[in-house]
This record gives sequence, structure tokens and C-alpha cells, in this order.
Amino acid sequence: MRQVVFDIETVSFPFETLAESQQEYLLRDAQKSDNQKEKEKKIDDSIRYTSLYPFTAKVIVIGLYDVQKEKSFIYYESSENEEWFNKEKNVNYKGLNEGEMLESFWRIAEKTDRFISFNGRNFDIPFLMMRSALNKIKPSKNFMTNRYDTSLHIDLLEQFTYYGITRKFNLDFYCHAFGIESPKSKDISGMEVKTLYEAGRIKDIAVYCGGDIEATYKLFKIWDEYLKF
Repeated sequence: MRQVVFDIETVSFPFETLAESQQEYLLRDAQKSDNQKEKEKKIDDSIRYTSLYPFTAKVIVIGLYDVQKEKSFIYYESSENEEWFNKEKNVNYKGLNEGEMLESFWRIAEKTDRFISFNGRNFDIPFLMMRSALNKIKPSKNFMTNRYDTSLHIDLLEQFTYYGITRKFNLDFYCHAFGIESPKSKDISGMEVKTLYEAGRIKDIAVYCGGDIEATYKLFKIWDEYLKF
């Protein structure tokens, strides 16, 4: 069985590039506040959260770890066709545009028996599918099947919360709890992705994504050994 761990990084389009009606829609609730400071905070939050929506953001990195080959493939946004390899960690990095990244993901998906993610059902998979549609790319598999069916996709956040019964924590929190080195300990977190992207540090984001899939795999091994029934 071919199993692949995956994760994505996204960044929002400049807010001013959205249509006026889209901007108004996204800021509608924030504009209702009578308190100026509260209003400004809500506006800032609304704009910041646009990195989470496939209609206002794009995929800039896709990370995949092939469990059987023990090798990672990291695709990152680049206008140049470049490629480099980290021999120590067995990670292959490749620069592509968004459409090429998505096409590569679905080519791999077609030959993969099961995907493993952290919060992939609620974020990564819907984002990838919708961005693919927006780029006129047909997904090779439908991962949005029965929520409780893990034959095709194991979302570890679903498993560790028993499908939302218990409180959700982020990947960093679970890593510390289970004694796994967190990718956040490398001075980069998901909240800083946009800042790094704007500074032209896309390769740093790619390396960070590689750390995410490595940590997700280690968390999967704990689930597989101690919590899987």
C-alpha cells in the first residue's frame, strides 16, 4: 500500500486586487462594530483570514512524504524551473507555478492508496480541490468522502479529537505533548508564512513545510501504534 503524508502552505492575494463587492462582503461584519479599535481589529483579522480561502488565496507550497520510499517531495512557487536536493533528509525540492504544483499533486494522488494529513479534511483537501477547479484542473480523486472512512484519507486532527468530540490543538501542541520535535521550533510558524513570502523567502517556507510533513508522519506512527483499532 502506498501511503503519502501531505501538507500545503497558502498565501492570500493582495486585498485591494479583489473586486469591490468581494471586499465589502468580507468586511461586512467588521464594519458593523461601533467601537473604532474593535472595528480596526476585526478588519485586520478579516483581511488576514483571506489566506485560508481558496477564492482569495493560492497554494505556494505542497509537501509530500512517501512513507514506503522514505522520501519527501516539496513543490514550491517559482517562476523558474529549478530543483535542489537535501541528501541528509532525503528531500527533493522543485520550483513550479501553482498549476504545475496542483497537477503534480493529482498525478501522485492517482497512484496513492491512502493520504495522511493534519487537518487535511477541513482545510488542505477542500483548498486543493477548489484551487484546482479555479485553475481548470480536474482532481484525480475525491477525498471528501464519508468523514469516518479512513481507507483513503486519515486526518490526524479528526483522530486525535475523536471527530470533534474533544478539544482541538494545533500540530505544535501535539508534537510537544508526544515528544516530537515541532517544526515551529525552527523560528518559523504558519502565521509568518505571508511575511516570509513577501520577503521573497519562498525556499524557507518550502523547508518549513518539509518539517510539517515530517512531524505529521511521526504523529501518525504514534496513532497507528497506540490508537488505531
